[in-house]
Amino acid sequence: MAIQLTPELETYVQNLLKISISKERIGVLQTLIDYVKNKISEDQTAHLNFICTHNSRRSQFSQIWAFTAAAFYDVPVKCFSGGVEVTSFNKRAVASIVRSGFVVSSQGKENPIYQIRYNNESLPITVFSKKFDASENRCSSFAAIMTCTHAEENCPFIPGAEARISLTYEDPKAFDNTELEKEKYDERSLQIASELFYVFKQVRS
Repeated sequence: MAIQLTPELETYVQNLLKISISKERIGVLQTLIDYVKNKISEDQTAHLNFICTHNSRRSQFSQIWAFTAAAFYDVPVKCFSGGVEVTSFNKRAVASIVRSGFVVSSQGKENPIYQIRYNNESLPITVFSKKFDASENRCSSFAAIMTCTHAEENCPFIPGAEARISLTYEDPKAFDNTELEKEKYDERSLQIASELFYVFKQVRS
């Protein structure tokens, strides 16, 4: 392990490392593994932009977990996220990230800017809702990783992307304001986390 995690996050990660990835999902993940491996073989940093419609749930989970997994396995990548529309990092998704053990602070109200840390001293992952082509994101030579089917179907062309990878997840939004809300957000975050840790473990193997 290349980094130190908060005790809560360390426990979370050790548990997710025991999760088995299905053969079907391994096949889906292989394209991303190959992309990152190829970049490393060329002594380049892989730039990954996780894209969903609103950049509020799945793409944010993906950016945070990819950043953390890459740091965990010491893989040289830079992780971004964006959407087709600007909303905000959904408060339910933020709460799930807090429950995982991240240190989270925020600034602003309408579309808060969040600072996510895997320990109290680490450099923050800065996340907020923005379009996929926002100035904060990589504008060329990146992999566009589509995390929802709506964005996958409605964004046939991503300017500047050198690769387009479909890595879609079910939207926990369907359970907002139900008794299953917390469970389903945590379930989706855990799925994304376990798959991205698998990706970067394979990159390093």
